[in-house]
Amino acid sequence: MTLPALSTTEAPPSFELGERFTAEQREFLDHYGFIRFRHFAPPALVAELRAELEDIDRRIVAEGRSQINGVPLIIGTRRDGSRYVQRMVFASTFGPKLHAFLQDERFRAILEIAGDDYRIGERERDGLVVNHYRHEEGSAYQKLGWHTDSLRDVFYFEKPRRYLNVGFYLDDSPKTKGGVRVLPRTHEQGIWSMLTRKMHFMNHDPDPEEIAIEAEAGDLTIHDGRLWHRVAQATVTGDASQRRVMYLPLMNGPLKPKDESSPTPFYFHLRKLAGY
Repeated sequence: MTLPALSTTEAPPSFELGERFTAEQREFLDHYGFIRFRHFAPPALVAELRAELEDIDRRIVAEGRSQINGVPLIIGTRRDGSRYVQRMVFASTFGPKLHAFLQDERFRAILEIAGDDYRIGERERDGLVVNHYRHEEGSAYQKLGWHTDSLRDVFYFEKPRRYLNVGFYLDDSPKTKGGVRVLPRTHEQGIWSMLTRKMHFMNHDPDPEEIAIEAEAGDLTIHDGRLWHRVAQATVTGDASQRRVMYLPLMNGPLKPKDESSPTPFYFHLRKLAGY
């Protein structure tokens, strides 16, 4: 059955994840390149994860870190002058609750969909990434231009491949907070279009065919790394604009753990040119 085109003005369908993907859920992800699962975690667990993350944030800032395992951190400044981490990497290696969360049995369903030999790589690539977006003066991470995650494969001297980007929401994410915008089905494009359709990270312009992925705290979303997507800037400011999302590191192939002696990949120098 051919699935219909999605409306650009109405929220796309959402689902609930059990022990395995249903045929309908798998078809939706394969066809459109993204999917949203409601209520993956209850409010009490979300609150615990937020509290641990905030503690880790304070420790990292107090230590004066600018990178972890060769991967740069993005640091913002609040109105009172205090600093906070806006893109944290390898977060689960600093917190037992975050580490325990990644052991949830339901992630097996996602690994099964990802492909053979996939694992959660807590010490590989960037580890568990937490993006902390705020729209205010002093924020260094308010939006992110159009890109495909598969671009990083090129800078790791690897062939671009299917990669599932799994996000877990720590805050509600309505359109007013900006959030992820995707171009459905662009994960089916060829490599040339994947690399050149838009100027990676530099182009922030809305696309008439884009779909907004809205979510609530505790929801989980997946999008294919070959899909063109961006993060829109919030229209509200200050605390009302705060949006934190954790992204799981799904890896396959040989183990490639990182440590404090690991070099910074060239990919991050490219992002720095774009202001991130």
